[in-house]
Amino acid sequence: MTQLNLHRLSIFLTVVETGGFSAAAQKLYMSQPSVSNHVRNLEQSLQTTLIDRSGPRIRPTAEGEVLAEYARRIFLLTEEAVAAIREVSGVQSGRLEVGGTTTVGTYLLPRLLARFRERHQNIECDIVVGNNGQILKRLLDGELGLAIVAGQPAAPQLKTETVLDERLLLVAAPGHPLTHPTPHITAPQLAGERFLLREPGSQTRDLQEAALINWDLDDMPKADMWGPETIKQSVAAGLGISLISEHAIDTEVKDGRLAVLEVDPPLRSRPVVIAYRRDRLLSPAERAFVALARGLRTWPDSEAAAG
Repeated sequence: MTQLNLHRLSIFLTVVETGGFSAAAQKLYMSQPSVSNHVRNLEQSLQTTLIDRSGPRIRPTAEGEVLAEYARRIFLLTEEAVAAIREVSGVQSGRLEVGGTTTVGTYLLPRLLARFRERHQNIECDIVVGNNGQILKRLLDGELGLAIVAGQPAAPQLKTETVLDERLLLVAAPGHPLTHPTPHITAPQLAGERFLLREPGSQTRDLQEAALINWDLDDMPKADMWGPETIKQSVAAGLGISLISEHAIDTEVKDGRLAVLEVDPPLRSRPVVIAYRRDRLLSPAERAFVALARGLRTWPDSEAAAG
């Protein structure tokens, strides 16, 4: 039976994730020949080629991709084992890394993790933010253990639990003609407007495009923008109108920098969910965070409280 050498497996995974032997050697503080030898010995022990060295850039073979996926899970499980041992030993310290899609990671997680830190002061907290496609990929690849995302992921490998709902609101610049004499409008009144879309891979963009189809406005002029902050600034500057999370625009609406247009027919809300791999054992810190998130009744702000 073939025995996997975990040291060599770690070196191989570093080569894959850094994209080369030289980069891996620099990260691991090893010589390049030493890194190459470890990977070659791993290939010999498995009797297969793991790295394709034929092109200008190295890349994992199909066998290498499979091994890299299992390697990530092996090392993640190792971290979980250490965390579980610490819990049994009564050690209340460590790190908590939580991912979030752009809106959630920017407007929800900082406040939620501040509450977590009030209860668990010896645990350091990290936030990883990306659009829906990026965060789900990191979850599925085992690079991220836990995330809160907007929308319901379709991946069957993930376990999810809805903790909140949020609406997308249509916003325009203050003084926009559609805001007068009343911000209550029907979808046909939007014809001829310029619509600002989130970047591809964003769950918000999927909902934006679905809304335009539902309103029979999918042929209206459009422009792509990256992230909610860019869209807010662009709408306020008069570059167009857009659908954006109610929580991302709360301050700007109160300050009068953005105006909300109430459209008929209205859009349905979307869920905000906790997501992690079904085959993953959550660490003590992650379980405590999930318990905190489950107690949410409203999007946390200075007045809202978790149960």
